[in-house]
Amino acid sequence: MEIAASNGESRAVPVKWLDSFAMRNFTNDAAFDDTLPLGDGLMEAGNRVVVEALREAMEDWFRRKGWLVTEDKLFIAISEGL
Repeated sequence: MEIAASNGESRAVPVKWLDSFAMRNFTNDAAFDDTLPLGDGLMEAGNRVVVEALREAMEDWFRRKGWLVTEDKLFIAISEGL
């Protein structure tokens, strides 16, 4: 997962942010219970997790926390199995 900032820079989503989202399930969507932060920019997600719904929920949470500004975007790349 990466943040594309309005100034053109991109960076990995800090694990602190991922952990905050995973620990505070404010969405009432049980599918997000199947997420586990692994490190900066890395999260394991179960098959029930709809990636676009996850991206939207995370972007909303990060904005509410003041970590993302309106112009920033969150991008999620999927890697199948290890």
